[in-house]
Amino acid sequence: MMIVMAPEARPEHVDEVVARLEATGTVHAKVVPGAEQVAIAAIGDAGAVRGMGLEALNGVARVVPISRPYKLASSELSHNEPTVFDVAGRRVGPDTFCVIAGPCTVESRDQTLRVADAVAPHAAMLRGGAFKPRTSPFSFNGLGGPALEILAEARERTGLPIVTELTDLTYAETVAEVADVIQIGARNMQNYALLDVVGRLGKPVLLKRGLSSTLEELLMAADYVLKGGTEQVVLCERGIRTFETATRFTLDLGAVPWLKLHTHLPVIVDPSHAAGDRRLVEALARGAAAVGADGIIVEVHDDPDAAMCDGPQQLHARDFPAFTAQVLAHAALAGREPSMP
Repeated sequence: MMIVMAPEARPEHVDEVVARLEATGTVHAKVVPGAEQVAIAAIGDAGAVRGMGLEALNGVARVVPISRPYKLASSELSHNEPTVFDVAGRRVGPDTFCVIAGPCTVESRDQTLRVADAVAPHAAMLRGGAFKPRTSPFSFNGLGGPALEILAEARERTGLPIVTELTDLTYAETVAEVADVIQIGARNMQNYALLDVVGRLGKPVLLKRGLSSTLEELLMAADYVLKGGTEQVVLCERGIRTFETATRFTLDLGAVPWLKLHTHLPVIVDPSHAAGDRRLVEALARGAAAVGADGIIVEVHDDPDAAMCDGPQQLHARDFPAFTAQVLAHAALAGREPSMP
């Protein structure tokens, strides 16, 4: 349910409504500031909210239902105003196109710094995996803590904010100390205990769609993060598992405009994991720009043939400037400027 306050409502009126909702023990109240008036999302027992007679309280204009199963991520919650946020001077949201680039995983200090130097003039943020969830237990699972130290050095060297994945509750605080944006990978999209914790870390979160998850499931996963307290969540379409085997996954570009209709959160695309083949990444990235994505996250390596993880899909660092120029040209046709400081 949504409690819409009157334009003249005072802060104490809002506090009274929140207190009444929270006192039930079955309803979570979230205050949503608006340009002209405040709304309060009442998440939980809708029957209890309907029976409280909130319309009679001072400052309350009306009580309306949120019709969708996802609540906090719904565009209904934000009065159709998109969420925009800033990461170290890099804007994420409408009117800009945010390019996040870097190696699939941190393999060594020299490798990571070489790639960071290569992407720094053209990208908004640096991605790099310290902890890697792998299908096989015998695959390279990342360097862990030492990789975070390398990523911190890369940020100091280039000024690029760091995007890295959190895979386990055990490392939550450790990752949060280094990451500017915490990534939740596709395999953990429905790890609800992890989502709950990452929402309370006070960092922006990049949430990837699960391999076989619907868009509604993605948005309900986002609700877990939003309920934890962070309001800076970006969704990522990275390809889903279908009958088709020509590409690694099937990139669902239709997800981008659908999400734009139904959520206020920014939406980016991962063409690297969808393609599984670097020769296809630029075409998919241009497609992402054309359908209205707020950015892309791509994998780049100085020597992909020697990469310890996902080599075939990683772009050559030497090709990254030309790649970015092509993608940003398509984004410009959609009225978007590069997200740079």
